[in-house]
Amino acid sequence: MGARSSAIRAIDVFCGIGGLTHGLRSAGLDVVLGLDSDASCRYAYETNNAGAAFLEADVRDVRFADFESLYGKSRINALVGCAPCQPFSSHTRRNGASDDDCGLVDEFARLVGEGTPDLVSMENVPGLAKHQSFSNLLNFLIDLGYHVDHGVLDFHEFGIPQHRRRLVMVASRRKAAALPKPTADSGRVADFIVGLDPIEAGQSSPVDPAHACLPLSALNLERIRQSRPGGTWKDWDPALVNPCQKRSRYPAPYGRMRWDAPAPTITTQFCYYSTGRFGHPAQDRAISVREAALLQTFPRDYQLVDPDAGMPIAKLARHVGNAVPVKIAKLIGSSLMRASAHA
Repeated sequence: MGARSSAIRAIDVFCGIGGLTHGLRSAGLDVVLGLDSDASCRYAYETNNAGAAFLEADVRDVRFADFESLYGKSRINALVGCAPCQPFSSHTRRNGASDDDCGLVDEFARLVGEGTPDLVSMENVPGLAKHQSFSNLLNFLIDLGYHVDHGVLDFHEFGIPQHRRRLVMVASRRKAAALPKPTADSGRVADFIVGLDPIEAGQSSPVDPAHACLPLSALNLERIRQSRPGGTWKDWDPALVNPCQKRSRYPAPYGRMRWDAPAPTITTQFCYYSTGRFGHPAQDRAISVREAALLQTFPRDYQLVDPDAGMPIAKLARHVGNAVPVKIAKLIGSSLMRASAHA
């Protein structure tokens, strides 16, 4: 990670295990605090982001004044965050998320209004762009004098090895603010998850507790054995196919990834072979937590599991799937750095 700068101190709201914090710090921001209501994120956040404290709290109970002492004598301060995205996902919106589910964006706006930090950034699923809470946030920022840029980015165009589209917003009270531009990098699964110990379904690596995957039933083990990278259930013997699969418009569940292509979006359900194209390209299992973290561009040595406590694979998968990819976080951080340089 690059050296941190004390010129910009930042607070990461809804920090999770620290993907956004880690990327911002590598871009030169001094992220001094991560706030999240999930205490199980503390170990990974603090272990991998030395010097940044983890505050377990509900954002509804926090005021911007609680942060002011942490900014110290910093010339520039920033408030960043990624509100839990489930209320704005296409699945949830189809099934009728209530406005109460969307209140965390309003809480983020409240914090901005209380402190008017120099720099603001938010990342979320594209569905948020259609919700009134995001329109309210944009109008609120403009009324406060912020220069705002926002849009839906395809993270694969920025070297992230997965098809992941997200809404990103950057804002500055110090003149220019602009989203990062696509890079020449192109991410493939093979560029990120090769070199790990081979493991079988239900096993974990003896040297890395995060390199672990869930077991498969005898039926699913036979299905993945008959699956080819990038293929569908049409590759299987007919007896293995559920009638509901034949009626579905989605061919990816129970599929294998391809070595030479990006992964699908790493969701919180990647640990389940049945929920998407989350089968390993060559081994007969779903991808491991470590492999998913690498596809989220976390460093290979990012510590995810407390050796003294452990954690269920499903919970680790939720942590990794909810994270902001570290590489895109670094690019967002660089955009904020450029905005601060225009003062």
